[in-house]
Amino acid sequence: MKKFVGRVVAPGTVTAPALVSHGGLNTLASFQKALQFGDKKATCGDQNNPDLYNKEMLGKALCLPQTIGSTTGGLVLYCACAMGRQPACMLFSKPIDSLAAAGSILASVWLDGVNMPVVDSLGEEFLEYVKEGMTITVEENGVVCVE
Repeated sequence: MKKFVGRVVAPGTVTAPALVSHGGLNTLASFQKALQFGDKKATCGDQNNPDLYNKEMLGKALCLPQTIGSTTGGLVLYCACAMGRQPACMLFSKPIDSLAAAGSILASVWLDGVNMPVVDSLGEEFLEYVKEGMTITVEENGVVCVE
């Protein structure tokens, strides 16, 4: 087991299997099937992300460097949480962008019963170490354990 320490963006604790992207997550393209077409498993629809394309994001520890895309990113994350189609957590190797931060913070504050912890600034070593399917545990203080 290896521990990484990051900055808490949205608080919470969770244990989930890792889903890893080495490229940026286009939030709108990734969640479009879940939000617009009723895909309850939140299957990633971003054809430009070979790490995630056609993989289920629901309930996974989404490990990524950053999000990319349009200004809808924050609203898309908030809506995914509101519809119960969010990842178990989002873990960023780099500092989070303002749009993804806004969406995840608003979901944690406005939506009762929604738990999608978000931790950023985990470092490049985090993305080099974590592999798909590894068990990730997020602690309230921003410690991320990878097994």
